[in-house]
Formats: sequence, structure tokens, C-alpha cells
Amino acid sequence: MPEAPGANPSYPPIGLVLAGGQGRRMGGRNKGWVEYRGRPLVEQVLERLRPQVDSIVISANTDIDRYRALGFPCLPDTRPDYPGPLAGIAAAWAHYPGHTLLSVPVDAPCLPPDLAERLDQTLAVSAAPAAMAHDGARLQPLFALLRPVLAARLEADLADGSLAVGRWFRDIGATVVDFSDQPDAFINLNTPEDLTG
Repeated sequence: MPEAPGANPSYPPIGLVLAGGQGRRMGGRNKGWVEYRGRPLVEQVLERLRPQVDSIVISANTDIDRYRALGFPCLPDTRPDYPGPLAGIAAAWAHYPGHTLLSVPVDAPCLPPDLAERLDQTLAVSAAPAAMAHDGARLQPLFALLRPVLAARLEADLADGSLAVGRWFRDIGATVVDFSDQPDAFINLNTPEDLTG
């Protein structure tokens, strides 16, 4: 993929499905396997992500064998106590150093079909280390393209304690990409009530 002037070259981007949460608002259910419109969320996310990247890895801390049965590597966090999605990103870099990562959450079955393309176009002409989506109303930092130059910084920041995702992306100087033309693509399903839509 194109790199900004002065950026370190990287291997092809890897799609990273963030499915490592505890699903507290889903009553403790593994969110990736919750069915929405007759199919598990993870299958719908993979279907939309697969055409956009060459390879995919899943970040999860439960049902790991079940996720692997889908045909993709599944990586648990390297830190205890569910420190959040940034730990999943760090785990992916630990296994795939030097790769740019395209992260998406497992509870967003309508993610944009041009997510990778638009984030890449912006990052390619930017000196920023990452690009994240904005749906027109709010930032969507888990929909992000991250350069591998961030790997060491993320490890150090996680060692200092759990991180708020949005704040971390602002602190690293991530650039923002406007997706206000398709806000419904970022609807995430957090509670049982959301599944009835």
C-alpha cells in the first residue's frame, strides 16, 4: 500500500476483527456469536471485511477454537483482565510485526465496503501514524488503519495502564476520515435490544 513520505515501509495490511470484549451489555454473551438477522455478527463482519484486505486475524479471549474454525487465526490478549480493544491491536502486532492493521469491531455488521480504501487514501498522503473514521456525528476510532510505527508506543502505553481508545488515538495524532455519507454503516449492536432492529 502507498506510504506517506518518510514513513517506514510495511508489509501488506491485515484486517483485524476486535472480538475480545466481555460482552457485559449482552449479558456476558460472546458478542461475535450473537445472531443478528439470522446470522452471527462475526460472519457478517468477516463477509464485509474480506474483500478489503489480503488477510484477516481475529482478536478474542473466549471461544477461541470456535473463531479459529472460521478459517482465520485467533489471538487472545497478552494481558489479563480484558484491558480493552487496544490490547487486541497490540497482540496482533506481537504476532505480525511490521504490518499495517485495519481494525474493525465485531459488533458492526454493516461496516463500510470502502473502509480500507478511504482510510488508505487519506493515510497515504498524511504524515499521521493512523487514520480513523468519523460518521458525521462522532469519531469511530475502532474503525482505523494503523501504521506499525505505533506498535512500540502502544506497548509502552498499555504497560502504564488501561487506555481509553478515543483519547489514545487523539494523543498519537491520528487523522480523521469523513464517512458522513454512510453513518448507518457504523451502527454497533451492544445490547439485546439492538438486535431487534
